[in-house]
Amino acid sequence: MSGSNVHGIKAIYLFELHRFARTLLTGLFVPAITTSLYFIVFGSAIGSRMTEVDGVPYGAFIVPGLIMLSMFTESIFNASFGIYMPKWSGTIYELLSAPVSPLETVIGYVGAAATKSMIIGLVILATAHLFVAVPIAHPVAMIGFMALIAVSFCLFGFILGIWAKSFEQLQVIPMLVVMPMTFLGGAFYSIDMLPPAWRTVTLFNPIVYLISGFRWTFFGKGDVSITVSMGAITAMLVVCLTIIFWMFRTGYRLKN
Repeated sequence: MSGSNVHGIKAIYLFELHRFARTLLTGLFVPAITTSLYFIVFGSAIGSRMTEVDGVPYGAFIVPGLIMLSMFTESIFNASFGIYMPKWSGTIYELLSAPVSPLETVIGYVGAAATKSMIIGLVILATAHLFVAVPIAHPVAMIGFMALIAVSFCLFGFILGIWAKSFEQLQVIPMLVVMPMTFLGGAFYSIDMLPPAWRTVTLFNPIVYLISGFRWTFFGKGDVSITVSMGAITAMLVVCLTIIFWMFRTGYRLKN
């Protein structure tokens, strides 16, 4: 990769981070306040009745789910908005004609969005520690899995940003698909608590494998095998990269 291309990636990356910095207080305080509200509501309403899940205090059990819930939506929103704005303003043509390859463009936008998402995830984890002790059995794996989740969903968001024709379409998938799937994917409960028939249906929800894998890094246990979880996140990465490659190769909603 030539020096000029490295400068191109850096320019995109820093520009996107600067956009995040302009709304830094909102971007960090909102997740912290939301996390606090979840603990107040779930801790008092459910935690008093459900003290433990699989031997883990309920307050600690929901922390990985809370982090994933925010990271899923933030990753998608940041990456989709980042690439949609040049489309909307018409500056996408300057980007496409610049000496920066599609791969380098994706690295710049997705890298910045993933950085934001990781920061928010760590802020939520720090906020959770104010309410409950959260053991982390595999800290290195936790950071690695968090990074994989951030990159995967930022790639997904990048795809949505290219696909969307309006600001309304940017909100459809995160709000009406991803968020409900997260709530139904074991973010606040173990799927082993469900009746056998519902548990079988739930296993068709791909979010289950991501939350379970992330929870394993905290407590050394999850609803499904960590190997299966890693396979699921790897498959998502490959699918998203393949779609983005096709979008740039064909110019889908980029050049017209």
